Amino acid sequence: MTAAGKGSRPASVFHRVPRGVLALVALICVAAVGAALVAQHAFGMLPCPWCIFQRVLYLAIAAVALVGWATPARAATLLATLLVFMLSAGGIAAAVFQHQVAAQDSSCAFTLADRFLNVTGLETAVPWLFQVTATCAEAASARLLGQPFEVWSGLLFTLLGLTAALLLWHRKSRA
Repeated sequence: MTAAGKGSRPASVFHRVPRGVLALVALICVAAVGAALVAQHAFGMLPCPWCIFQRVLYLAIAAVALVGWATPARAATLLATLLVFMLSAGGIAAAVFQHQVAAQDSSCAFTLADRFLNVTGLETAVPWLFQVTATCAEAASARLLGQPFEVWSGLLFTLLGLTAALLLWHRKSRA
């Protein structure tokens, strides 16, 4: 057995610093929410319930990833990585639903995202971060490099999910 791992295979970044990758995932998620806030408050790109729901998912991924990073136990890192993967899958589903269904409707009322925000009270508790100010159809008209924001969000959730999957796969291949 070599220092690089099983056989003579070189160690990858995923073998050496899985907790560091979780810290990077958290940073990316916080940056994504920060970018959404700049787009909203500086450039007037108003969010719909599905936009806000995706913000909540990014912040949840960031929190889970930070716990996985801060906790040295392997089980905590594994659990955090699994949760990042599952929350990323939820984010992909939310972005796809927003793009394919909600953006075609002039109202997002009574959708999962709208109900979630009503039940949690996030919109009134932290309005600068979670207040809905547009319908789904209005939010879909906001574009970045020719694509609606939910497409970019879906791509980022995909990247986060793939990162978590690679962490899990490399962890399994080391065992």
